[in-house]
Amino acid sequence: MIFIDTHTHLYLREFREDRDEVVKSALDKGIQKMLLPNVDGKTISPLHSLADKFPDHCLPMIGLHPTSVNDGYEKEIGQVRELLGTRKYWGIGETGIDLYWDKTYSEQQADSFREHINLAKEHGLPLIIHARNSFDEIFRIMDRENDDTLRGIFHAFTGDAVQARQIIKYNFKLGIGGIVTFKNSGLDSVVKEIDLQHIVLETDAPYLAPVPRRGKRNEPVYLLYTAEKIAEIHRVPLETIAEITTQTAASMFNIKI
Repeated sequence: MIFIDTHTHLYLREFREDRDEVVKSALDKGIQKMLLPNVDGKTISPLHSLADKFPDHCLPMIGLHPTSVNDGYEKEIGQVRELLGTRKYWGIGETGIDLYWDKTYSEQQADSFREHINLAKEHGLPLIIHARNSFDEIFRIMDRENDDTLRGIFHAFTGDAVQARQIIKYNFKLGIGGIVTFKNSGLDSVVKEIDLQHIVLETDAPYLAPVPRRGKRNEPVYLLYTAEKIAEIHRVPLETIAEITTQTAASMFNIKI
């Protein structure tokens, strides 16, 4: 079985002691591709270093995380725009709107999100959307900006079935990670209603480790726990989850498997 982790931050300092071993452990278990969303200007160098070390398996994306948007965000987006002309990236992001921690820069986050949408359209790349306490705000922008040239993933999806259907109408996929294994998340009942063709797998490592690793550092190999849970929810073999989600992700990112 071959899997794709569509969202993992393996370049962060949480992996500084054993990064190579974590990558190799994932490869040994069939997680053959790991998509790396950027956070901000400070993470670009480690992002590139990891991608250069494992060019066939660790695939970089570029963007500005909404929680990193502040008074200097225009300069950061300018850097993203410049970098897109220097090397291959596999997606734009992560971007979006996060109103959970701080609403101070909500307008700037919305502006940054629109800029990322334009970049995704210009470069024909998938858009990776971070939505936390912000589905309504993101949907209002998507209603205006979405068109047939745009594709992508609502990463770490935690919404309800109505929101899931809206995302599918945009022709976007739902990034499902460890939260679906949490006993009281309610995400399992939503995933049950969603056709598997609309789902891709992710870890968001080092965050959001699935049960039975909840509370520990997450890593790509734990994607298998999420895949097993979705197989249980849909009452299909694990091989079916691997086949469908891997094909969907490969198509999304134009990856050859």
